[in-house]
Amino acid sequence: MPEIILEESWKTELQETLNQPFMKDLFRFLMTETQHGKTIYPQKDQVFSAFTMTPFNAVKVVILGQDPYHGPGQAHGLSFSVPETVKTPPSLANIYKELKRDLSLPIPKSGCLTSWAEQGVLLLNSVLTVEQGKAGSHQGKGWEKFTDAAIAALNNNADHLVFLLWGAYAQKKGKIIDRKRHLVLNSPHPSPLSAHRGFIGNSHFSQANEYLIKHFQTPIDWSIKDQQDKQQELLV
Repeated sequence: MPEIILEESWKTELQETLNQPFMKDLFRFLMTETQHGKTIYPQKDQVFSAFTMTPFNAVKVVILGQDPYHGPGQAHGLSFSVPETVKTPPSLANIYKELKRDLSLPIPKSGCLTSWAEQGVLLLNSVLTVEQGKAGSHQGKGWEKFTDAAIAALNNNADHLVFLLWGAYAQKKGKIIDRKRHLVLNSPHPSPLSAHRGFIGNSHFSQANEYLIKHFQTPIDWSIKDQQDKQQELLV
C-alpha cells in the first residue's frame, strides 16, 4: 500500500484532490489487492517518485506514459524509466534512437531516467500502479482522475511548459492543455508497433530545448550517463 506522501509544492496543488472520495476508494482497492496476496508495482515507496523527484515548481517538461511496467524489478515510479541494472525496454530503446538521431547523443546502456526527472522532466504515468504480469490492471480505479488533476494544475498554474504526448492515449489525456500557454508536441508512441510511423524523426527533444531557451529557461541535458560514466566523473 502506498502512502500519500507528496512533495510539498505538489501537496499544495493537489490537496483538494487528495481529499476526494475516489482517492479513498482507490487506496481501499490497493489495500484489498495487497491483502489478497497480489504483487503490485512499483514498490509502495516509489509510487509517487515522479512527484518526489520533480517538484511542481521545478517542472519544465512533461512526458506522459500510460501505466507502470508490470515485470519484476522494472517499475520505479517514472514513466518509461527502469532502474539502473534493468534491461532497457523496447519503447525506451526507440526513445534513445530518436535522441541519437535528433541530438547526436550516444545510445546509453542504462534505462534509468532519474537525471531527466532531477532537471525538471516530469515522467508521469496516467496510472501509478499495476499488478504483476497484468498490463493495465489498475486502469479505471481512480489514478486517472488524480493524474488529470496534476496535469490541470500544471496547465493552470505554471507557464511555458513543454508537454510531450506520444500516442493516442497521451494525446487524449492532454486535450485540456492550453496550447497558447504551453508547447504541446504530439507524435506516435515509441512502441515498436508504432515508432516507425513518426516517432522516429519527431525532433521533440531539440524542439523542447528550443522552446525552453526561448522562454529564458535552462534546456534539458537529455544525455543519460551510465553508472561507470558517473563514477569516472567523480574521479576527475
